[in-house]
Amino acid sequence: MKGKEIGGYFELELEKKNEYHKGALKLNSARFCIKEILKHTNCVALHLPYYICDSIVEQCMKLNIEIKFYNINEDFLPENEIVLRDKEYLLYVNYFGVNDHNVKKLIDSYKNIIIDNTQAFFYKDIDRSVYYVYSPRKFFGVSDGGYLYGDLELEDTLIFDESHNRAGYLLKRIEKGAGEAYNLFKDNEIYLDHCSTMKMSKFTERVLQSIDYDKVKSIRNHNFNYIHEKLYTINRLRIHSSKVHGPMVYPLLIENESIKAELIKHKIYIPTYWQEVLTRDNINEFEEKLVKYLLPIPIDQRYTTEHMDYIVSLVRRNV
Repeated sequence: MKGKEIGGYFELELEKKNEYHKGALKLNSARFCIKEILKHTNCVALHLPYYICDSIVEQCMKLNIEIKFYNINEDFLPENEIVLRDKEYLLYVNYFGVNDHNVKKLIDSYKNIIIDNTQAFFYKDIDRSVYYVYSPRKFFGVSDGGYLYGDLELEDTLIFDESHNRAGYLLKRIEKGAGEAYNLFKDNEIYLDHCSTMKMSKFTERVLQSIDYDKVKSIRNHNFNYIHEKLYTINRLRIHSSKVHGPMVYPLLIENESIKAELIKHKIYIPTYWQEVLTRDNINEFEEKLVKYLLPIPIDQRYTTEHMDYIVSLVRRNV
């Protein structure tokens, strides 16, 4: 006990439970997990889907790694066979956390593969010969964090990130709402865009140790399946709803640009994934539709069946 602080003012009381990805390496962001993989493997070219955000593109550019884009089809699989040469890697996104079946297919087909599970936090069928990356920020109230599975070790010189001066938006959202805290949230995003690779902050690690993951997963599954039952007949996506494991959102594709604005008007905040895709040459029609029309419906642990019914009613009213 020598050197331990005893007494004084109280801290946040976060009960320590089991961390879901306890066996993974812990960094301050998923993008830096991918950066460490690319450095470790001496990757010379990365095959990326056109339908992906710029953050991974930027990491490749910083490392002078060639980017080779590929198209995806309506099953979210590569549209054409990909040939990987020496020290080339394929990155596949487990989109929305509903494409576990595709992950298994691609691991069987390709040796040099990175699985981007940033939208599939609960995927845990780990093959130690494969690299996997996760982003807890997309699933829980933390200001940084990334998990990495794979055959590499972190540099001893890496320091811990510190999030105590950036987590204010999480507290402000409770007291003032998401709109009032949005600028602080954006400040944190800007910080992550410009900081360097560090270990996950101790505050984030502590929060992630306090979560009831079984409960979270159960609520997400329930909400996803409930809303799918109500909306699958108007959804242009083919979804394997019987095989979901705590997905990030319910992906609803309807070719109607007005619905998103109507939902946002009613304070249902629907993001766009990702506008920068439209600036890339050779995207296909499906990828263009995903950017323009996809509605990633919130189905997470904060919400009940009553919330799902409210969303469904708004969608159906505007179809």
